Amino acid sequence: MRKQAVLAAVLTMTVVLALAGIVLLSVLRSSLLDNARELALQRRDTVVEQIRENDSEDLAGDIQGSGTQVTQILAADGTVLATTDESLSDVLYDGGPLAPGQSYESDRAGLIGIVDFDDYLVTAQGVATPNGDVVVVVGVPTAIERDAVSTVGWFLIGGVPVLLALAGGLIWFLVGRALRPVERIRATVAGISHQHLDERVEVPPTGDEIERLAATMNDMLARLETADAAQRRFITDASHELRSPLATLTTGLDIAVADPSGTTWHDTTDMLQTQARRMGYLVEDLLTLAKIDDAGLRFVMADVDLDDLLHEELTRLRAVSRHTVHANITPARITGDPNRLVQVIRNLLTNAERHAATTVNISLTTDTGTGTGTDTGIGIGPDSGPQTGTVILQIDNDGDTIAAADRERVFERFVRLDASRTRESGGSGLGLAISREIIRAHAGTITSTTSPEGLTRFKVALPLQSSASTTEPSGPRRENS
Repeated sequence: MRKQAVLAAVLTMTVVLALAGIVLLSVLRSSLLDNARELALQRRDTVVEQIRENDSEDLAGDIQGSGTQVTQILAADGTVLATTDESLSDVLYDGGPLAPGQSYESDRAGLIGIVDFDDYLVTAQGVATPNGDVVVVVGVPTAIERDAVSTVGWFLIGGVPVLLALAGGLIWFLVGRALRPVERIRATVAGISHQHLDERVEVPPTGDEIERLAATMNDMLARLETADAAQRRFITDASHELRSPLATLTTGLDIAVADPSGTTWHDTTDMLQTQARRMGYLVEDLLTLAKIDDAGLRFVMADVDLDDLLHEELTRLRAVSRHTVHANITPARITGDPNRLVQVIRNLLTNAERHAATTVNISLTTDTGTGTGTDTGIGIGPDSGPQTGTVILQIDNDGDTIAAADRERVFERFVRLDASRTRESGGSGLGLAISREIIRAHAGTITSTTSPEGLTRFKVALPLQSSASTTEPSGPRRENS
């Protein structure tokens, strides 16, 4: 990167300096020739005025005092009648006769290139005399201008490479110094292995892109460390959870095989089936979480009567529950995946049944005054469509309450509070984590709190379907068992 940056900078400077040199020589050449032309015109006008005023035949006397300029007076046929430089045999003007008052100026001294000059810059004008019309010619030597432009040109040709070399060395040094923190960041990151993800790169206090790069690298390393820790914890917890039922199954099978009478097999069948089902549920939950971590769960959205789903799960719960179940259900329609929503309801009802002492209370209500659900903390997604309110599902149980410090932790994976730590009576600690992910995908929230009566409460808030497709309410459905 350093070499490419220096090469690009030097090439850019080469082009810029070359163009600047050409422009400089062109401006210098033009300025010098303009000055020479101005001198030639002044001298010509002076000679013409003298010839007109003297009105004599002494043309040689009229052109004296020309300095470095060469003045010639030509007859109509081009013959030199008078000159200020006898050594100059060439006629400066060969463009033919000029009528009195008619003038001529050489065009940029016939320059072909920047340093290509004619020997003289020539101007001429026709003048009437007693002996006939003549042409006054004034030529200004261009040697000084040629030398000045050539000197500057050779200086540029010799100086530009030196300047480029100095600039290249300076750029190499500055770029290397600027990229030194980047190299330190690269070397530090290259030396970080999966066993040392807690290392961080040094953040230089430069206040520029390098500092932001270092901070971004540290943020990335922190995310990798968190992800690695979560993965390790997940594998450890999953292995720990699977070990118990697997050991039970293995032990039960070994005992059953050792009994030739088959009595042990019949006695342990129920226990083995229970452990096998428990392993099946655990593996299913692990697969669900893996899908969530990988690319997210796949949802099939449809119009769902949430009260019907809740009623079906209540029927199932009452068939196996040893507790009193109270329900107050208001018809509510939402847009969601019915299978995933049933999974959430079943997890919450099973959790309430497991921890309740005597009673489980369920309520399903709608709140059409919350607009987009801001009163319940719902984050409505951009594709959720117009909303007219919120559906609130609350499931209470009179078991041990959850401490305020643990109300958020219960939604973490493999978390089981002390009151339900046994694996036989408690779950795997994945149900609430899965439920939260499902509810989030439906633009809702799920929280753990306490009811006004002091009961443990899990509250789910979901956006209510728009009023155009909401079913007409038929009054609350109150069920007791």
